[in-house]
Amino acid sequence: MNADLSREEAEKVFDQHAKAVFGVLLALTKSKTLADDLTQETFMRAFQKYGSYCRHEPIRPWLARIAVNLARSHYRKLNWQKLFGQVPDRPTDQTAETVALQNERQQELWQAVCRLPHKSREVIVLHYYAEIPLKEAAQTLEIPLGTCKSRLAAGLAKLRVNPDLLTHRLHNCSQTREEVR
Repeated sequence: MNADLSREEAEKVFDQHAKAVFGVLLALTKSKTLADDLTQETFMRAFQKYGSYCRHEPIRPWLARIAVNLARSHYRKLNWQKLFGQVPDRPTDQTAETVALQNERQQELWQAVCRLPHKSREVIVLHYYAEIPLKEAAQTLEIPLGTCKSRLAAGLAKLRVNPDLLTHRLHNCSQTREEVR
């Protein structure tokens, strides 16, 4: 643990943000087990590097950036292993759809989000599911704000193929279909 962070502060940060970080990782990895492992790794790294965190900035985007980078790193390692023929067995736990979404309409929307290209899906997950503003999502993904907005617009355009999906709100989202246009 970092000397800049007391045990009590660390517990408070974990309690307040672990569920959101897990949700982002579950959406990106589609594996409950992997999301749990990466959530733990996210907080271990965050606590080690807490001294580099700018305390007047919101902490959730900083944690999300660490989580997204860990997920990307994990998949880069998997791709590297595939090149050399050493592919690990995939876990057989429940899918993200059955774990993260409770009713049928939310499942339909979630399945549509999962079919989006990875870059659009990252922005939608961070903005709507983790409730991170676009500016902070862009910082989290280390892309320009305009690129973030373009990826969001492209993802939403693909979701509009089924207009009934956008009449229902995205999980934990206060914007309706008209507001996101």
